This record gives sequence, structure tokens and C-alpha cells, in this order.
Amino acid sequence: MPITKDDIIKIARLAHLELYPDELERLTRDLAQVVGYVGQLQQVSTDDRKQLGRIVIAEKVFREDVARPSLPRNKALANAPDTDHEYFRVPRVIG
Repeated sequence: MPITKDDIIKIARLAHLELYPDELERLTRDLAQVVGYVGQLQQVSTDDRKQLGRIVIAEKVFREDVARPSLPRNKALANAPDTDHEYFRVPRVIG
């Protein structure tokens, strides 16, 4: 199925993107090439290849959660641009 300008316009609208006409042309061409490469990959025969059961061996990568002393509050707040002597003060970001 070839990629058309209408497909790109629909994708851009779903992603809330505004595309200029020259971008539309370029993206249509580029995405068509990507889909073409995928089509080439689908034509490769893998019948004589052994299927891998597991590619990545998962290991536990987390350390034990052990309580230990932390930085004292006064040192943590020492270089803060704005504090109330107990907490960091930051601009309000939620209405």
C-alpha cells in the first residue's frame, strides 16, 4: 500500500503537528522509502533460520533498598535559589 499525502496529513493531524507544503512532500517521500524498506525485509526468507527462544537474559539489576544516612536538610538547601528554610520553593506549574 503506497503512502500518500493524505496519509501524512492524517498522521500529522493525529500527532497535532502543522506541516508546511515542502515538509509534506519530503515526509511523504521519506515515509514511502521506509515502508519500501520494510517491504524488502518481508521478502527475505527466514525459513532456514533457527528461531531464538530468548534474546535477552533478564537479571536482577536492582540493589537492596537499605536505609542509610542522607544529606542534612540545611546542606541540601544551602545553594537553593529560594527556600522557606525547610523546603525548596519553586514556581507554581499547576493551575
